Amino acid sequence: MKTILEFNKMDESQKDEYFMHKAYQEALKALNENEIPVGAIVVCEDKIITRAHNQTELLNDVTAHAEMLAITSTSATLGGKYLQQCCLYVTLEPCVMCAGALAWSQIGRIVYGAQDKKRGYSRVKPEILHPRTIVKYGVLECDCSSLMIAFFKNKR
Repeated sequence: MKTILEFNKMDESQKDEYFMHKAYQEALKALNENEIPVGAIVVCEDKIITRAHNQTELLNDVTAHAEMLAITSTSATLGGKYLQQCCLYVTLEPCVMCAGALAWSQIGRIVYGAQDKKRGYSRVKPEILHPRTIVKYGVLECDCSSLMIAFFKNKR
């Protein structure tokens, strides 16, 4: 566990890896629940506000993606629908549905691990996000991709 002093000395890339590890832990929870292994956290001022993972099977709800659950929980916690000061860390590139919700939330930053070459928003509708949202991808990409590949290989 990092001390506050050690954490404050990290640069942005190191913090991105640190927080993506936390999102990856959420993806592992999804995997253990036989859900598609996607995990997400929302960070505001270097503090984790929300942790979420896919729950579409558990809730029997096609909209229960990690990002959607994280947005709802963060809005409730912060008491507002706009999340300009927040950063979403998610292990897989958001789909168009999630990207649309993220656009409406005006989230300040999105960091994702693996690209979704079939359903990722950047392949379907790259302009969907809010124009001020900053996007970074490829953080822990190998780990995030490997988890998805192993999950679907096991399903076949």
